[in-house]
Amino acid sequence: MRLFTALDIDDAIRERIARFVEGVSGFAPDARWAKLESMHVTLKFIGEQPEPAVEQIKQALTTIAAGAVDIHFRGYGFFPTAKSARVFWIGMEAGPQLAALAAAVDDKMGALGIPKEDRAFSPHLTLARGAGASGSPRRSKTDAPNRNFRHMQEKLAALPAPEFGAMTARKFFLYQSQLSPKGSKYTKLAAFDLK
Repeated sequence: MRLFTALDIDDAIRERIARFVEGVSGFAPDARWAKLESMHVTLKFIGEQPEPAVEQIKQALTTIAAGAVDIHFRGYGFFPTAKSARVFWIGMEAGPQLAALAAAVDDKMGALGIPKEDRAFSPHLTLARGAGASGSPRRSKTDAPNRNFRHMQEKLAALPAPEFGAMTARKFFLYQSQLSPKGSKYTKLAAFDLK
């Protein structure tokens, strides 16, 4: 089973993002746009795990003692850089609680033998990937100036930074991700309270 942990996004914020995407997606027609209904704030990608390990993972996640997380969604950016953009994303601002929660999940999974993250937690919502481009935020030797998002970047530069609203996450979730030619399907396997 392919697993990850994430926070859900409030419906009001999801609707504002949907309106924003409607307004800008025509400026990057070759990009692959994310399904808005499946958008979430990833805390940790766990990866492929045998089905018997799921209960052990759930048990480890229930031991995380973390508080509710306030998140403000605003602005946008491109990975790995604006000039060689492969990924278009929405930014988010959160206090130290969000990074602490991601670190706690990483630590608990590390104790189960799941590899720990090798880079700093960088919360964002992926909106689109350039046609034929890797979705990785990391720089690659093959990075070069490209045109996937150039027209959209020009249009966005003339506008104020978008604001999508704020929310308080009171739960996080363990998800299963099933890949298919129509895109990924996400299924919630368990919920964990943030007090």
